[in-house]
Amino acid sequence: MERLSPLDLGMLWPDDFGWPEDIGVLAVLDGNRTAGHFSLDLAREVVAKRLPLVRRMRQVLRVPRTGLGPPYWTDASTVDVDDHVRAAEVPAPGDDEQLLGVVERIRRRRLDRSRPLWEMWVLTGLAGGRTGLFVRLHHTIADGVAAVALLGAFFDPGPEVRALAPPWPAAEPEPTAPQLLADNARRRWREVRRGVSALTRLPESVAAMRQAWPAFREFAAEGRAPRTSLNTPIGPGRRFALVRGDLPLAKRIAAAHGAKVNDVLMAAMSGGLRELLRARGEPVDALVLRAYVPVSLHQEPPDRLRGNFDGMMLVPLPLGVADPVRRLEMIAAETAKRKKHKRSAGGGALFRVSALQRAVMRRMDRQRWANVYAADVPGPPEPLHFAGARVLELFPIVPLIGNITLGLGALSYAGQLAITVVGDADACPDVEVFARGAEHALDTLAGSRGRDFGPVGR
Repeated sequence: MERLSPLDLGMLWPDDFGWPEDIGVLAVLDGNRTAGHFSLDLAREVVAKRLPLVRRMRQVLRVPRTGLGPPYWTDASTVDVDDHVRAAEVPAPGDDEQLLGVVERIRRRRLDRSRPLWEMWVLTGLAGGRTGLFVRLHHTIADGVAAVALLGAFFDPGPEVRALAPPWPAAEPEPTAPQLLADNARRRWREVRRGVSALTRLPESVAAMRQAWPAFREFAAEGRAPRTSLNTPIGPGRRFALVRGDLPLAKRIAAAHGAKVNDVLMAAMSGGLRELLRARGEPVDALVLRAYVPVSLHQEPPDRLRGNFDGMMLVPLPLGVADPVRRLEMIAAETAKRKKHKRSAGGGALFRVSALQRAVMRRMDRQRWANVYAADVPGPPEPLHFAGARVLELFPIVPLIGNITLGLGALSYAGQLAITVVGDADACPDVEVFARGAEHALDTLAGSRGRDFGPVGR
C-alpha cells in the first residue's frame, strides 16, 4: 500500500469540481510494420507483456472513509487488457481535425476509479496509412515528466519488439480497516516528529524560509492577472489544435537570443494570444498576461520517476510588444530572473500544504493569478517504435482547470517540437486562431536568424 503524496492528492481533487485531471500522449504511427500491419491485437499483446514493468498501471486508487487517512494505491487483482486497450475509427478524410475530434470524444469519458486509471486507444483510418495511438492516464499516476518515463516501458528503440515478458507479480492483499487506521496513526506521528525535528534545526529552517521569501514576496507583489475573455469557468468540452516545429532550430533561435527553448515557446504563445485577443476585438496594447508554468523538480533517474513533483512559475507574456524577437528577449530575461530567485521551489512548497490545496481548488474557477497554462516536457531524443510500428509524431494532451480556458502542452521527440493547444469548447473554440498566431511568431523568430522554422503547420 502506498498513500498519495500531498502533490498527488492535489491532482485528485479537481475531479470533484468537474475538472478531470487526465493527461495523455497522442502518437501517430506508421501503419505498416516490418512484417505485416499494425493492429489492435498487436497493441494488446505488447501491453500485456509490458504491464508487469509498470506497477502503477496495475494498481487501483482507493479512497478510504474518514479517519483512515489519505487515498492509497493497492494492487488490482486482475487487469483486463482487452478492456483497457481499445480501438476507434477516425472518420474520413482522416486528418488532424478528425483525429482530434475522436480524442476529445474519448477524453470526455471519465476514467473508472474502480480499475487502474489509464487506457489506450488504437485510432484507425488516418490518411496516408497512418494509425493513431492515444494513451491517457490520471494525473495522480504521474506528472508530465514521470508519465513520459513511465510510458517508455511500452516502446522499443527499433522495429523489433523486445522480448520483455517478466512474470506477473502477485497482488498484495487489500489492507483492512484496522491496518489503514494503524498506518494513518503512524503517518501522523511521523508528521509530528518532522515538526519537532524542524524546531531543533531552527537556524536551517529560518535560512530556508529566507531563501524562499523572495519568491513568495514577488508572487504576492504581482497582484492580479489582467481581466480578459480568457478567464471564465470552464465546461466539460475541449477543442484542440496542433503546431509542429523543429527542435534543433528552436534551440538555435534560443541560443541566438540568450534564451531557452521554453522561452521560445512562451514567445510563440504570446504571439498566439495576441492574435486571438485581437480577433476577439480585445485591446492588447500594453497588455501583459500571465502564464502558469509547472516546473519539474524530479531528481530521480528516468527509470525511477513516478508520481507528481512539480513546482510552479508565473511567466509574464508581453502581448503589447508587437515584435516577436523583442518579446522573446523580454521573456528570457524575466524567466532567468525568476529561476535565480528559486521561484519554482517556492511555489512548489506552497502547494504541499493539503488544507491550502483544498482551499485553492475551491476557488480555481475565480482565481486571478494566471490567465493561461503552459507545460513543456522533454521527450525521447531518438525515434521510437510501438509493436513494430515507427512512431512518427508524439503530441501531449494537457488538462484545463478552474477558469483557465486555454492551455498549451509541448513535447520534444526525435528532433521535433510538438505543441498541442487545448481550449474550452464554449469559451475558447477559436484555438486555430491562436495556433496560427503562434506559428507566425515562430516563423518571424526563425526569419530573424535568416532561416525558415521548418515543418510548422497542422
